[in-house]
Amino acid sequence: MAIFKKEEKKIGIIETSLKLFSKKGFYNTTIPDIAKTLNMSVGNMYNYFSSKEELAMAIMRYTSDILGEKIRKINNMKITTKEKIRKIVAMYFEIANKRPEMIEYFLRVYLSNRDIFKNGCEGMICVSAFVTEIMIFFEEGVRCGELRDQDFFSAFGLFMGYLGGMVFLNGEGVLEKSLNDYIDDISENIYFALKA
Repeated sequence: MAIFKKEEKKIGIIETSLKLFSKKGFYNTTIPDIAKTLNMSVGNMYNYFSSKEELAMAIMRYTSDILGEKIRKINNMKITTKEKIRKIVAMYFEIANKRPEMIEYFLRVYLSNRDIFKNGCEGMICVSAFVTEIMIFFEEGVRCGELRDQDFFSAFGLFMGYLGGMVFLNGEGVLEKSLNDYIDDISENIYFALKA
């Protein structure tokens, strides 16, 4: 029971920190800020995470696990690769709408402050759950003849760059319609860019 409570508390810290870091940035958010928001002492925070950097890495793994699990469910569906692309796009935009802090964290903290993640989160380590499922998606698409066999990072960059770009434009208020209104067009564009 105590282990469950400790894990529950850890997730609460991660969720709160995720929101604060994505709004204020990594360097502008302090451990005392997080502790105050949680009504917790700074000393108690360090019982869960030994440093702000360790917490930042835990947040990245946490969000990667959530996204990875959602893509795993799509990967397990008995549908075409084209349909999977549409489901991944729709899922990503749903997260951007309902949990924008997850995407913001990736863009504003993880990609913008690589120095924070250099010890223990090198390369794709902290996002491996998500990247692995995207890799499986591409491999399956190639295996069944729907996607062209190409360098993983080219395909990954095209797919995720497009989605990240649209979410960024949405956040900046540039898009004329809601993100969901772009799902079909973006899915088609990604499919045609990747297809065999």
